[in-house]
Amino acid sequence: MSGNTFGQLFAVTNFGESHGPAIGCVIDGCPPGMALTEADIQFDLDRRRPGTSRHVTQRNEPDAVQILSGVYQGKTTGTPIALLIQNTDQRSKDYGNLLETFRPGHADYAYFQKYGIRDPRGGGRSSARLTAPMVAAGAVAKKWLKEKFGTEFRGCMTQIGELPIGFESWDHVPRNPFFAPVADVSALEDYMDALRKAGDSCGARIRVVASNVPVGLGEPLFDKMDADIAYAMMGINAVKGVEIGAGFASVSQRGTIHGDSLTPQGFASNNAGGVLGGITTGQDLEVSIAIKPTSSITTPRDSIDSSGNPTQVITKGRHDPCVGIRATPIAEAMLALVVMDHALRHRAQCADVQHTLKPIPARI
Repeated sequence: MSGNTFGQLFAVTNFGESHGPAIGCVIDGCPPGMALTEADIQFDLDRRRPGTSRHVTQRNEPDAVQILSGVYQGKTTGTPIALLIQNTDQRSKDYGNLLETFRPGHADYAYFQKYGIRDPRGGGRSSARLTAPMVAAGAVAKKWLKEKFGTEFRGCMTQIGELPIGFESWDHVPRNPFFAPVADVSALEDYMDALRKAGDSCGARIRVVASNVPVGLGEPLFDKMDADIAYAMMGINAVKGVEIGAGFASVSQRGTIHGDSLTPQGFASNNAGGVLGGITTGQDLEVSIAIKPTSSITTPRDSIDSSGNPTQVITKGRHDPCVGIRATPIAEAMLALVVMDHALRHRAQCADVQHTLKPIPARI
């Protein structure tokens, strides 16, 4: 199976299956000399891990990361960093009824047709569990970018199912299980309780922002910053749409509004989402993703078996009724990996460029 490595100069190779002994990744290209411990990585893994509330899967994985290589005496050496996360709470028997059937909306059918064989336990390689190693790699990228440029990454949920979520403050995001930027999440809790009782699932919309991003990152024509962001976000399980800046709202905007005016005091707006011509402007990178409803639900649905006969599928086991609830740290990580890779690429080609114009502020 190819397609398991993300990035060029900061390259992350992801391995493992949902119910295998372990999952993990190998990071190639991390600059040497950065202080790095498991604790630097564990914080984001704890934000993503399952079993943290009644609104997500009750699979109880500690997701404790081990650094196997690439760090000596607490600092990165410039050699490959291998990260390992043990699987400790698999319940493969829950998937016995899926050996010969295919879940509607899931990758079961597509995997079987492509490879002629598939691992049905928890979705195998197609499981969202494989986002954990990317969150671990993203934590390494976040630390380097923070130390070099002061770059920070934040994300929040802006809609769950039919319920839009307003923005009150970033301070609320870590205080509730939805990563919602509001103080009162009782309506969201009631909605999820009713959804679980009905045996159904829903989608979500996630916003992720990178601030203090250096000017000039991005490689035209086909490795544009926004193109690579979209590519990265679409690599997250269940993502079906990506917007940069104003996104689809750009359709109804006039040019007099959409174009972000430049002044000596800074940009007047950020409809471009921090990218012009595929190159960062120094403004915040603004990204929004749409996540589809979870495919594994307890409501019976029509399908076929491996012989092509009609059947019905009921998915047992422990699943997120909304996979978007745990997607915020994943989206942050993937954005960090894109920025990290482009920062190294920019340094390789353009580190000696002399600037006659200083960057203007991100906003007036």
